[in-house]
Amino acid sequence: MSELLRIENLSAGYGEAVVLHDVAFTLGEGQTLALLGRNGTGKTTLINTLAGATRQHGGIISLGGQALHEIAPHLRAAAGIGWVPQERNIFKSLTVHENLTAVERPGKWSPQRVYEMFPRLAERKTNLGTQLSGGEQQMLAVGRALVLNPRLLLLDEPLEGLAPIIVEELLRAIRRITQDEGLAAIIVEQHPQAILAISDQAVVLDHGTIVHTDSAASLRSQPQVLDRLLGVAR
Repeated sequence: MSELLRIENLSAGYGEAVVLHDVAFTLGEGQTLALLGRNGTGKTTLINTLAGATRQHGGIISLGGQALHEIAPHLRAAAGIGWVPQERNIFKSLTVHENLTAVERPGKWSPQRVYEMFPRLAERKTNLGTQLSGGEQQMLAVGRALVLNPRLLLLDEPLEGLAPIIVEELLRAIRRITQDEGLAAIIVEQHPQAILAISDQAVVLDHGTIVHTDSAASLRSQPQVLDRLLGVAR
């Protein structure tokens, strides 16, 4: 399997405040990485750094051999990054369909394919972003990232605050996107067992540094290790 993402000695944060310290790992083409850790350990900062939304103090980020850390934030979508932040950041004054077509790039993921994956969005394609439920907004945020036709999908707590039935629907969609369609992804989530079940690798952060790496299957099978690292054995 060829390497897609390489991070070496990465330090980053906000302004002069350094949150991440000497972070390093690799991710292969088509692989999914579960990024875990307690609240405030640097998970969102790492996702934001890949998207170009923090200040990078040192280190290298390479995506498909391209020096991502040298690319301006507004050019990273073209470089292959699809980002779904915690805030979702959909265009609430636009319709569902306008949200998708406004950012669409050539490739296999089109608005029609998004509608096939999320029939709820197809039913609401003429609704404004403000008229969608939280779960529908999250589906739209994922769809907007997909129509960019990225090489790497970044999902920051995609299941947060959603009803159980929506969580299951999104998990099925993420599994299809990553396992069936082969799109590489990094997923931050507070439900470790749910995400480990659909991931290949796992990285655990604490105080901005990597404290544990393992295969997702191995970590999922060790609840005592999860409990020690995250304080959640279930």
